[in-house]
Amino acid sequence: MIGRLRGAVAEVGEEEALIDVMGVGYLVRCGQRALQRLPALGEETLLHIESQWSESQGLRLYGFLTRDDRRAFVLLQAIQGVGPKAAMAVLDVLSPGELASAVAREDKAAVGRANGVGPKLALRIVTELKGKPITDGPVLMAAPSAASAPSAPAKPAATGDAVAALMGLGVAEVNARRVVEAAAAKLGEEASVQALIKAGLQELGR
Repeated sequence: MIGRLRGAVAEVGEEEALIDVMGVGYLVRCGQRALQRLPALGEETLLHIESQWSESQGLRLYGFLTRDDRRAFVLLQAIQGVGPKAAMAVLDVLSPGELASAVAREDKAAVGRANGVGPKLALRIVTELKGKPITDGPVLMAAPSAASAPSAPAKPAATGDAVAALMGLGVAEVNARRVVEAAAAKLGEEASVQALIKAGLQELGR
């Protein structure tokens, strides 16, 4: 099975991208978060691939920009009732780090924001992912112990407030999360909500 693709972005659709690898075009299904972060047409990208086979649909390739995204996708599908579409929907609203944090906080409401994920399924996801290594980052370890690491919850709270503020200004949630995450990476964990909002608006050209 295919585990990784490196090639030029040939086409980008609503749910998939065509990656040209030495003249062979691979159709890869991607979430909105990944599709929006792909480089321009003709430029090279590297996608981590989860290959799945079924008799009804044949071989399908699901592409992710990071190994953590792919890992979270696989973990989510191991849960009863979570198929590829629902797993992609969860990762469109929560990065692997944010998902790990939500699981640690038992925040089923955050998971339930995903399209097609109801309260019961959100609760099952939070319950069954508890303690599993969703990401290699520090979020999952730090989130359960707010007393020992008081600064850990600050970043998710600040980014969440900034995303909510941008959505209140009419920015689509996927775009709001994209620009706020980029701002947080640039400004650091101590960035204020106002600083994240300002940087996000600048990124959006507003």
